[in-house]
Amino acid sequence: MNKIQSIRGMNDLLPVESSFWEHVEQVLARVAGLYGYQEIRTPIIEHTALFERSIGEATDIVEKEMYTFTDKGGDSLTMRPENTASVIRAGLEHGLFHHQNQKLWYLGPMFRHERPQKGRYRQFHQFGCEAIGWEGPQIDAELIQLTARLWKHLCLKGLVLEINTIGTSRERWVYREHLVKYFNTHIDQLDEDSRRRLISNPLRIFDSKVGTTQAVVTDAPQLQAFLSDESRKHFDAVCEQLVRDGIEYRINPRLVRGLDYYSLTVFEWVTDQLGAQNAVLAGGRYDGLVEQLGGKPTPGIGFAMGIERLLELVRLSGSATPAYRVQVYIINDNTSVAINMASALAEQVRDKGLNALVHFGAGSIKSQFKKADQSGADIAIVIGEDEVSSNLVTIKPLRTGQPQAQLPYSGEMSPELLSTLLKLTVQ
Repeated sequence: MNKIQSIRGMNDLLPVESSFWEHVEQVLARVAGLYGYQEIRTPIIEHTALFERSIGEATDIVEKEMYTFTDKGGDSLTMRPENTASVIRAGLEHGLFHHQNQKLWYLGPMFRHERPQKGRYRQFHQFGCEAIGWEGPQIDAELIQLTARLWKHLCLKGLVLEINTIGTSRERWVYREHLVKYFNTHIDQLDEDSRRRLISNPLRIFDSKVGTTQAVVTDAPQLQAFLSDESRKHFDAVCEQLVRDGIEYRINPRLVRGLDYYSLTVFEWVTDQLGAQNAVLAGGRYDGLVEQLGGKPTPGIGFAMGIERLLELVRLSGSATPAYRVQVYIINDNTSVAINMASALAEQVRDKGLNALVHFGAGSIKSQFKKADQSGADIAIVIGEDEVSSNLVTIKPLRTGQPQAQLPYSGEMSPELLSTLLKLTVQ
């Protein structure tokens, strides 16, 4: 019988990795909280129409990448390929935008049927923030401040902020007409995907990595020539605030973002450390999305980042630390008295906020020390025959080279024992 394995592009997250994920997720949630963002959790499966209306039916995501199926009730459902649309849907459904602004963050799995490669999977995880209700440039700059602070808290360096403005939908429509006219005069030089996009979504041609297409893109009309004074003023104000905040950036006039709902400010943080997958975080304004999904005209801005790609950067930086680590490993001589004593002490240690593992089963004291060391524990507590008869425990630091010590223990942890544990464990 053939073994059943995971689906291609959908990976297991094993304990050795999950602790590092937990560390990064804690940092993301903590930084978002510093700026007043609160968590929202939305369903993994939504009505297909939600993404057709928000992302755009002519995008690659909707046309080729979504996991869509018809359920037993005859409804067309889709496993979410991104979460901004779901957040807006939830906000409208539950009245979160009625006479109030919202700052929301989310974290969870998304699904796209893409060709799996390093940094790109069919089930991937995203963290994102959405600020709904603010229309001035200040919120744009603050959201970018938040992303810059993330890199500081994760000890990441070398990321570059690229920023652009894509104006309003009306301005882009005028620009689109000129762009289509230009590309039609060079259609023989465009790759197959770009020719298809010329009809459905010509701005996506800027994303092409094909050499002949890139050569055509170089001389294409630039959107900036079609922007209104108001759009330019908004963008200039964002840039000026970034300068005041000490955040370096470069303007990339070819940065247009691939989803239909974006407008005005768009931005990406990129790196040269991940090969072809250079974008770490991407976002922008979507002032028309709430109205597009049935609400009243409401401005919004947000970003999303892939956790898998972020973890790879954290690993490369050498700053990855597991969220879970063993602090106390309790060794015993396998007698019932010692095991009972070890179990009672472990519960008292946990009551003080330290995590503890008790060795159960056979094994010499020497072999248990090896397991304690392999666990990464800060200290080992030994309860053997001598300790039981003398109402003592032996404390052995495993990471600092300090000498071992014996302290009294007769069923209740003394202040002296607690103080020693706290001093020898990494909090």
